[in-house]
Amino acid sequence: MRDRPLRILGIPGSLRRQSYNRGLLLAAQELAPPDVTIELYELHDLPLYDQDLEEAGPPATVLHFKRTIAEADALLIATPEYNWSVPGPLKNAIDWASRPPATSPLRRKPVALMGAATGVSGTMRAQLALRQIFASTESYVLPKPDVFVREAAGLFQEGRLVDQETRERIRQLLEALVAWTLRFRE
Repeated sequence: MRDRPLRILGIPGSLRRQSYNRGLLLAAQELAPPDVTIELYELHDLPLYDQDLEEAGPPATVLHFKRTIAEADALLIATPEYNWSVPGPLKNAIDWASRPPATSPLRRKPVALMGAATGVSGTMRAQLALRQIFASTESYVLPKPDVFVREAAGLFQEGRLVDQETRERIRQLLEALVAWTLRFRE
């Protein structure tokens, strides 16, 4: 039994309004256990990472983003795959959150990954790239289960994930993320 609800921050790696990855996170909100909340964080307002901006004092949007990560118990990232890697807005957000490294809210933060794409390989390469990035931020990435959603266009209706097999895989990912997060609670 937990003393308070578990708070997960869901980050869609795409800026597109009808993104399949945003749809995965909306499904996760529907499938979350009763004592788990999933809040979505949109990346639209984050400026491009610039060390001069950081040294002058990060913009309010960056400070809010970092505070929101710090307040979350875990992260759930749903990423598309662009050119066999991570979309620019998502990488930019991680770059902001990772600075300075000693006080980054990503340090020791449990993270789960999933992703949807219209191709046949899903988002395997993007998720692999994220695992490498999160190794450098000292984040705790959940090793399994994998959720690589391929040929996503046929799995959604009006932005809602309707494929039951994929919904079940997300439910299993959430269960694993909850257990993973509780392992690292101090």
